[in-house]
Amino acid sequence: MQVSSVLPAEVARFDALASSWWDPNGPMRPLHRMNPARIDWIGSRIARRFTEPAATRVLDVGCGAGLAAEALAKRGFPVLGIDAAGDAIEAAREHAIGQDLQLDYRAATAETLLAEGVRFPVITALEVIEHVAAPDAFLETLADLLEPGGLLFVSTLNRTRRSFLVAKLGAEYLLRLLPVGTHDWKKFITPAELGAGLRRAGLNVQDMAGMTPAPLSGGWRAGRDLAVNYIAMAGKP
Repeated sequence: MQVSSVLPAEVARFDALASSWWDPNGPMRPLHRMNPARIDWIGSRIARRFTEPAATRVLDVGCGAGLAAEALAKRGFPVLGIDAAGDAIEAAREHAIGQDLQLDYRAATAETLLAEGVRFPVITALEVIEHVAAPDAFLETLADLLEPGGLLFVSTLNRTRRSFLVAKLGAEYLLRLLPVGTHDWKKFITPAELGAGLRRAGLNVQDMAGMTPAPLSGGWRAGRDLAVNYIAMAGKP
């Protein structure tokens, strides 16, 4: 029996943000700024493994209103975005109207798809694992959804003093970049903990990078600093 990854309070919190998700200056502003860097990092690594984007299905778990899912679809990948937050999924569908993309959305959980027996060559779970009920069980479910030879991308927040100051106190209370209560610092996951969880799920950690603001450009960049935001790529044998 699969353990559900869903926490109802988290679903309600992100449903409440659905109408403002696509506002680049709204409560999801940090994700809008980070998204190009993380999609570039993901897209370049998918391209090294899979040479035909149109034949490489991507599952975006916890897609919210579709920031990453839509960006990956614009790179030519067929994308299915799923989220337990139904209002966020409706916002994602509405934003995709009129765009000629191979992009579908479902109000569903990873466990739902696993029960249906579907598998994907690429899975992304971006800024999600720190919001689930049981991180290890969630990683096991993602691993089971992955095809042999497939790639899993997980981005999250490190549990450090700097992340507490920057991502919790700074972003939520001082700068008001995120709604207060968006994150629980105690649920942040260190790279060592994430790596151990991925290995327990039968996956091999193949790459990892930090995601940090680039003040001069106003965006973000991938680098070696894992102290706050970071992303990992794992493969399935």
